[in-house]
This record gives sequence, C-alpha cells and structure tokens, in this order.
Amino acid sequence: MTVWDDLVGQERVSEQLTAAARDADALVTAAAADTPPPEASKMTHAWLFTGPPGAGVSQTARAFAAALQCVSPDRALGGVPGCGFCDGCHTALVGTHADVSTVAAVGAEIRFPDMKETVRKSFTSPANGRWQVILVEEAERLNEKSGNAVLKAVEEPAPRTVWILCAPSIEDVLPTIRSRCRHLNLRTPPVEAVVDLLVRRDGIEPDVAAAAARATQGHIDHARRLATDPAARERRAAVLKLPLRVDDIGSALKAAQELVDAAAADAKEVAEEMDNKETEELKAALGAAPGGRLPRGTAGVMKDLEENQKRRKTRTQRNSLDLALGDLTTFYRDVLAVQLGSRVAIANADSMEALEHLANAGTPEATLRRIEAVADCGKALDRNVPPLLAVEAMTMALRAG
Repeated sequence: MTVWDDLVGQERVSEQLTAAARDADALVTAAAADTPPPEASKMTHAWLFTGPPGAGVSQTARAFAAALQCVSPDRALGGVPGCGFCDGCHTALVGTHADVSTVAAVGAEIRFPDMKETVRKSFTSPANGRWQVILVEEAERLNEKSGNAVLKAVEEPAPRTVWILCAPSIEDVLPTIRSRCRHLNLRTPPVEAVVDLLVRRDGIEPDVAAAAARATQGHIDHARRLATDPAARERRAAVLKLPLRVDDIGSALKAAQELVDAAAADAKEVAEEMDNKETEELKAALGAAPGGRLPRGTAGVMKDLEENQKRRKTRTQRNSLDLALGDLTTFYRDVLAVQLGSRVAIANADSMEALEHLANAGTPEATLRRIEAVADCGKALDRNVPPLLAVEAMTMALRAG
C-alpha cells in the first residue's frame, strides 16, 4: 500500500505528484553522484495545494512529503517513490521525520514567533533525509509578518528545501507567495470513493460508511468521525434539530447559546488531555523538581506554552462551530432541493420529515436567505466576532428567513 492509495478521488493530482517525486529523487541521486541533473524536471521548490474542506489537502501534502523522503530499495530500481512502509515514508506520515517540519495556526493566525525557527531551518541542508520539507497547513492564516518571512524563504530557497503550502483556495494566499508556487487544486471526493476508503482502510460497515459519507458530502475526516464516534453523531443530530427550534426570539437565542456551549465543551475535551501531556513533558524537559517546582528563569517558557494552549483551544472551538455550520448549510441545501424538485442526492435522508416540513412551510427564496445567514456567520467568525454574537445573529436570521 503506497502513500498515494489514500488520496481519495484525486487521480490527476496523484499522477502529477508521483511524477514530481520521481524527478525529485533523480535530482538527489544526480547530486550524490556529482552528475548533471535531469532536464525538464517536474519538481519545484514551492507548492500550493488548495481544495475545499474535506478534500484531503493536508493528507495530500503529507503523502508528497513522505514520497520525497522515501528510501525504499524499489525506488532506486525505478519504482515509484512513496512505498509507504520504509523508514522515510513512515516517519514522514506520522510526523516524526527530522527533515519534515509542520507549521499550523495555533489560534486564529500563524504568528511570526511560531514561524521564525522553521524559516531558519529551511535554509539548512537535510539532517538525514533526502529533502528538507516545510509543510504549512492553513497558509491562509499567515499574518503579515509571518507571511513576509515565508515569502523571503520561498524566493531564495536552499537547494534541497521544498515548501508545501495548504489553503482552501488560491485567493486565500498572498499574491506574492502564490506567484512563486506551483498550484495544484484538489476536488471534493465523490461520496462513493469516501465510502470505499472508510470500508477498506478503517473497517467500517458499508451501510454506516455510506450514511456518513453521504451526510458529509465527501468530507473525509468528518465522515470518518461520524462513522466511528457516537458523540459526533449526537452532536450532529442536535445541530440538525436547530432549524425546527427557532420559532421565536427566545428559542433562537437559546439555540445559539447551546450551539456555542457545545463547541466550547468539545474544545475543552480535546484540549485537556493534550494540554496536560504537553505541560508535563515540558516540565520534565526543564528539569522541574519533585512537586512541580520549576527551575529559576523558566517561568516564561511555561507562560508561552499556556498562551499557545489557550489559542489552540479557541481554534478548536472554531473548528467545532465550522462543522456545525457545514451541517446546517447541507441541511438547508436539502430543503432547497426538495422545494425545487431537484434530482440531486439528499445528504440528510434520515431527516426527510423535517426537510419536507420546512420545504412546505417556506419558499426557495427564504431558504436561500437562510443559507446566506449561515455563510455570514462563518464570515463573522473569520473577523473574530465573539462566537455567541455571531451565532445569535445567525439563529435570529434563520427564524426571520
């Protein structure tokens, strides 16, 4: 099983990256043998992967990074880099390869202090791998200072450094950065392909996999979560009841509060285990005395960790709200399909009674306004509007729609 096998519905992208990885391997081999590099290489030093949520953009970037670090003997004999089982592939995929660095937003943005050390590392040669790979998840969250640092590194890269940036769309990345990258756009995977992945790789029952893939419209990670986590199914069921609960101002405000509280509880649950582990590991690394007392002069390091954990918790809450907004958008899209007699597949077939009730109670124009209200909530959250205010505005608009 190669690193490319789990790129669901991305055959064209897989072919291009496989060709690039093969040429990248030839470049390293030629340099080691002190021979001229191959001509017309499909490899380049900077890549921009884009695609809608759930398309597997980060997974594709990780697979490409693994292929660049592949040390399989078959590769040297003309096989495709990215075997999936050698040490280079394995460590790159699980995030422990010394020459694969990942940077992601901790809070609402990728700050310069979080990027500074990675940019410095990008100018060095690989420690023991074939390439120095820098993977930037959510590149749209680079702020001005961190974006400028990335731009400088992409403009003048080290010979064996590769930058892989991930973002929802090409417009989300600074023009000066995207103009220096080779762009690959991923598509939303077909529902059937997601079902196949869940059954084949995760051992999920076909009917459960089909229901999850259909409900999430091809969002791979969300589909897996729905298929394997009963709590995720419960949260989604609660979100889908919201459109039937916003009859008046009081119920709309109550529904908003419950949605935000659920997202906060989800973020707290995710954060607690991770925060405790990080804190104990850092204390041990700093040489904390028995009883937890830190050596003198290390309080600032612990404070930085706490700030990062606080920003990550905020980001996790936002991610939870994003999933809820996605579920609501899909729900109202189904309502619109029923109203228009469309032949598109209904994602929420298990909620058909509710879909028909809302379809009969309103007009297509009102449903479109509700879809716009959900989208406006997402935009407000992007502008750092307090979550409760943004969600309250949405639920009030859903009531009035």
